[in-house]
Amino acid sequence: MSPVLTWRGRRFGGVARDHWRRANDDLDPETDYVEIYRRVAQHEFPWDFIQALSFALFRTYAVPGIGRLLGETGAFTEAVQKRYDDTALLLDQPLKHGFEHPTARAAIRRINQMHRSYDIPDHEMRYVLSTFVVVPQRWLADYGKRPLSPVEERASVNYYRALGRHMNIPDVPETFAGFAALMDSYEAEHFGYDEGGRAVADATLGLMLTFYPAPLRPAVEVFSRALMDEPLARALGYEPVTPAVRWAAQAGLRARGVALRAFPARLTPVRTEDSPFIRSYPDGYRVPDMGTFPTPGVAGCPVRHVAESETA
Repeated sequence: MSPVLTWRGRRFGGVARDHWRRANDDLDPETDYVEIYRRVAQHEFPWDFIQALSFALFRTYAVPGIGRLLGETGAFTEAVQKRYDDTALLLDQPLKHGFEHPTARAAIRRINQMHRSYDIPDHEMRYVLSTFVVVPQRWLADYGKRPLSPVEERASVNYYRALGRHMNIPDVPETFAGFAALMDSYEAEHFGYDEGGRAVADATLGLMLTFYPAPLRPAVEVFSRALMDEPLARALGYEPVTPAVRWAAQAGLRARGVALRAFPARLTPVRTEDSPFIRSYPDGYRVPDMGTFPTPGVAGCPVRHVAESETA
């Protein structure tokens, strides 16, 4: 018997198009948040999540305290491919295995060890966490084939609350509204231009352009800037695009989202480690060896901080 094909109905090619939404809504986001978030990120919206989380990173560069530190360490400018790969793979381990798995715990331990090498205030850690929750949700609402369901949104909140607990980040919001309010208010207060943040943004954008054929890179660069909201672009010092270019970029993404509604659900997961964009470990990787390590013989934060009196 041939697969059931319908255009207006719920099935296309024999697979229910709303399979993952219905499957996720049958789970409990208070206890099954890892499984729900895994399905959302690897099955339902893999491309969208890559794009959204990339723009979440750009938002963090627009906070001078964060962008300056990343610029001074050189990790995101001198070894940008490896830093990109390490960030993606380390953060992927809890999603892949669950938070209690030894490999996931080793990955979070590595993340914490890296952060402890620098004087990073809790409010910056909370802000970065908020971008991981809020930016993908808003991206899907604007450009996805559908927005997250309330169950999926709640699972995303619980997933990153769990990550925050394992990273010892205090005062993490309890709801999506709390994360959104934190992110928006933090950006209104802290967004600003810094040469280090701009350098990191340029290096990251330059890396992402290599993911596309050379003839397409100029258009992709303009397209990427067109998707940056005005406060973000201004804080990074990027030239604004014309309203027509911004409209075309956003309309193209929305058209893609509408077109995807006709396709069946993806049954094979798209995993981070299988991405062609991850290039640093062709022979595999060991979590304990990933990331950056303290400079031998240097105690405390290895990056010099400018005192307020020096900037007055």
